[in-house]
Amino acid sequence: MEDNKENNKSGSHRADDASHEEGDGSTHEADKKDDDEGSDDKADGKADKKDKPRSKKPLIILGIVILIGAIVAFIWWFATRNQVTTDDAYTDGNAVTMSPNVSGYVMALLINDNSYVHKGDVLVQIDARSYEAARDNAAAQLAMAQAQLESAQIGLRLAGVQYPAQLAQAQAQEKSARASFVQAQSNYDRQHAVDRRATTEENIDAADSQHLAAQAGVDNAHAQLRIAAQVGEQLAQAQNKVAQAESQVKQAQAELAAARLNVEYCRIIAPSDGWIAKRNVQQGSYLAAGTPMFVLVTPDIWVTANFKESQLERMRPGDEVDIGVDAYPNRKLHGHVDSVQLGSGSRFAAFPAENATGNFVKIVQRVPVKIVVDRGLDPKEPLPLGLSVSPVVMLK
Repeated sequence: MEDNKENNKSGSHRADDASHEEGDGSTHEADKKDDDEGSDDKADGKADKKDKPRSKKPLIILGIVILIGAIVAFIWWFATRNQVTTDDAYTDGNAVTMSPNVSGYVMALLINDNSYVHKGDVLVQIDARSYEAARDNAAAQLAMAQAQLESAQIGLRLAGVQYPAQLAQAQAQEKSARASFVQAQSNYDRQHAVDRRATTEENIDAADSQHLAAQAGVDNAHAQLRIAAQVGEQLAQAQNKVAQAESQVKQAQAELAAARLNVEYCRIIAPSDGWIAKRNVQQGSYLAAGTPMFVLVTPDIWVTANFKESQLERMRPGDEVDIGVDAYPNRKLHGHVDSVQLGSGSRFAAFPAENATGNFVKIVQRVPVKIVVDRGLDPKEPLPLGLSVSPVVMLK
């Protein structure tokens, strides 16, 4: 009985195992079917994607963008093909350094920093008392020289009359001396020609003395005549005195003019309209001649633009220029090219480059170009010197 029970149990277990195996097989087959169906769906999706055509819209947009960029670039090139510009440009003008011609203490300072002055205004007054004294002394010296000149001129007029008269007088005295000598000679010959008995020793001695005296008179008259005959030299001497006096007068006049100039130099006057800059003078300070006091900036403003040498091929004087000022973006200036400097900036530098020595490296040179501003400047708001500007030259 027990064996039958065991056999029945074993049989039931086997049946259960078989049923389990059949169940497992059916589930595996179902899973395989599901996998096959999923793989078929994926394959169908890929096939659908491969068969669907790609969109050309991105390519069209890219092409349009490239075309628009090319058109814009062409328009920009076409609009600027006749323009050259540089950022190496600055406002420039006349900056006059004012220095005194004379030394002295500042008695009055009539200017202030950045103040505007007009031509002819007195800016600085230097103590002029010592220079006024020198002026008065020079005036006295001139008066003395003029008096000496008048005296020399009078002497020349007198010499023109006196020396010819003395010559005539000497000539007359010589003739008189010769006549006396002839008479004395005749008496001398007569006394010595007659017999000793017909005359006396006294008469002979008198004739001898008269003869000697007449000879001496002739010699004296001849000497006086030689002196009086130098009329030309004597007149020339008088004329030289006049010329010397005239030169002394001119010297005195020059000294007086210099003294007057020194007095005028004590008043520093504005040579033109402008603004005071870089003031270096105070009231009461001592100024030596030639010491810079301040700088006078005139209203004349232009632009100095340092263009590259490769930009000068078509640039000519008269080309119109549009100028933008960095400090005033809303202000637009208009001008024209005035001139091109005959030399690069490096050529006129304090230490020019020695291109003929050492290793040479070619560097693009810059040449200063003067641009005159025609319109756009505001008199109420002048442009300071040295401001950065951006000029655009319209080439012809």
